[in-house]
Amino acid sequence: SMCPEPVVPLEGALEARSDLLKVRSSSWKKTRYFKLQDDCKTLWYESQRTFFKSNPAFSIEDISAVRPGRQSEGLQKYTEEQVGPRCFSIIFKGRRKNLDLIASSEEEARRWVVGLEKVITSTKGLDRQVKTDWIFNCMRKADKNVDDKLTQKELKDLLLFMNMEVEDDYAEILFKQCDASKSGYLSGAEIERFYELLTQRPEIDIIYSEYARTTGLMSAADLQQFLVQEQREEATLADAHALIDKYEPDEKVKEKKLLSKDGFLIYLNHPESVVLSPTHATLYQDMSQPLSHYFISSSHNTYLLEDQLKGPSSTEAYIRALLLGCRCVELDCWDGSDGEPVIYHGYTLTSKILFKDAIQAIHEYAFKTSEYPVILSLENHCSVEQQQVMAQHMSSILGPALLTQPLGDTMPTCFPSPEDLKRRFIIKGKRLNKLEAAFSPEAAADTADYDAVSEDSEDDEKEELAKELSDMVVYCKSVHFNGFADARDNLSFYEMSSFKEGKALELAEESANCYIHHNVDKLSRIYPAGSRTDSSNYNPVPFWNAGCQIVALNFQTRCADMSLNQGRFLVNGRSGYVLKPSYLRDAASEFDPITLTPFSVLTSCISQVISGQQLPKVKAKKTSIVDPVVRVEVQGVPADVAVKETACIDNNGFNPAWNESFTFEVHVPELALVRFVVEDYDSASDNEFVGQYTLPFSSLQMGYRHVPLLDQNGDLLPSSGLFVHVMVVDA
Repeated sequence: SMCPEPVVPLEGALEARSDLLKVRSSSWKKTRYFKLQDDCKTLWYESQRTFFKSNPAFSIEDISAVRPGRQSEGLQKYTEEQVGPRCFSIIFKGRRKNLDLIASSEEEARRWVVGLEKVITSTKGLDRQVKTDWIFNCMRKADKNVDDKLTQKELKDLLLFMNMEVEDDYAEILFKQCDASKSGYLSGAEIERFYELLTQRPEIDIIYSEYARTTGLMSAADLQQFLVQEQREEATLADAHALIDKYEPDEKVKEKKLLSKDGFLIYLNHPESVVLSPTHATLYQDMSQPLSHYFISSSHNTYLLEDQLKGPSSTEAYIRALLLGCRCVELDCWDGSDGEPVIYHGYTLTSKILFKDAIQAIHEYAFKTSEYPVILSLENHCSVEQQQVMAQHMSSILGPALLTQPLGDTMPTCFPSPEDLKRRFIIKGKRLNKLEAAFSPEAAADTADYDAVSEDSEDDEKEELAKELSDMVVYCKSVHFNGFADARDNLSFYEMSSFKEGKALELAEESANCYIHHNVDKLSRIYPAGSRTDSSNYNPVPFWNAGCQIVALNFQTRCADMSLNQGRFLVNGRSGYVLKPSYLRDAASEFDPITLTPFSVLTSCISQVISGQQLPKVKAKKTSIVDPVVRVEVQGVPADVAVKETACIDNNGFNPAWNESFTFEVHVPELALVRFVVEDYDSASDNEFVGQYTLPFSSLQMGYRHVPLLDQNGDLLPSSGLFVHVMVVDA
């Protein structure tokens, strides 16, 4: 195999051709031949009808996950249970349909699942800037006819091979620049020149030469000085030695305890040097405070894959949201045929899924990304009989993980913490009486509270509630909101209200401080207006500023608002829980995000956008190259919201350089998010989105940093990025 060394060898797992059965419906099941290409980056397959001119192939980078067994809806619907161990599904990024497959044996299915996972991991794990000797090694292999000459085609294969996603146009330009002899191929020094152009970063050379004071190379002391002065890190000499050990590709240089320019470049491209602080990327917050003290990643209409008028409902939608770290999912439940409740968007043409299938998928995927509790928000439109079935399904599928009574032996006075509730499911819904009734029969008689059943919810719901379902509601009882004073005097901590975005925005703007106090010990859920039939979203930031925890967005709709949500929950180990700042957890807080009393803190952030690397084309048109423009945004309290933009650079996405600095004044850093957006400039119409990256302001690393870029679906754009310099100073 021609797999480059850093890729995990697959012991021939996927090298041989495999006959797999592709499943589309109960009647459409056809054999396809699958094989992993030599580049270890492409899966090729052909149908029996070999007269097809081109056989389809797809890149490993298009795969978002491989799922063993009958987990996809297609396989559950169209195959028998006994073939389960032979099944697996390939889930693609974006909107592409799953590929459902049946192998000839259990062993073959296992081999494909394990093999593909290995290839996916190794493609991700490859450092952007790869070692020189490895590149030359690859070049030798790419030179198929061993004539020490590389044609443009061989060179293109080589780039694919090295995981360097270089647009054809860029490759062609570089090739022409190097082909001094105009012979149509590169040889000797021309190949070296090509490598240099490919990896050259003049902006980094300048930084390197400024600190490389030891015979033109960086010593450990030079590197330490760079880390302290530029990167604002508390680095010791030992830290610098460790970095040289880790990143210097040239053994001779490493022996002398020096760092070459290549080593410096590899270090700057490494994940620990990106703009997001590595300590904040892991679980770093106190997880032992009451649930109401956290922002909770929450989804609305979780069952939808597209829009809410006619889009498909799918268990896959729950899986995707949970894997993104979502901790509150919504189930819109209606009476189904055969006594089985179904989930769909009522009174519309969205397709239906079985309630029990959704609960099964949630059970399986709830804690793969985060171990912290998952809230099941029930929109219940079912008859009492089918509500009883819902209760049975939740009880039998979720088992002991389902919380059905308060923790501890006495009536609680506040929420348990995410830590207390690890790997537990909490039901949010109506309850026929007060929670106190669970502790004393006398209280039950006094507090029968049927009035709570007419909640201000997204739809008028059933008035009748099955006792079995009611009893499962412990910490999240839905009640109607009658103003802050009423809530303070009459509601228990576990009684929570849902607010439509318009009403919530009014409260967040006109009585923000009251809202903050309300949210210190009670939960608030915000949901999009019903008029958003296209499943568009609202900006979640104003609601977080007012301390609201469950700000529910349409996870299926990729947009700027959703990228703010992804940025907010990028930190704290992607656990889906982020601790609110202290002034949103204090019952005596005077904080008001609109008037900014009593805040006098002011932080200045100077952000320099230096350059970009390998920004992809947006348009499929062969001739178009990106005209990139970068926008830096701060989102937070109204006084902090700001947008700055660079000039546009014509026809260069390979290595555009802007060198533009922007200053932002930030009053409330803990509530601010920073968003880097790259667009393709268009003078005639709206700019086209290329990529973006959002992170909390207080998680920025200072100094020279790379900013990774995510595409419209929130997936990483391979090899693309921005190079920036960030400086935060207290004014």
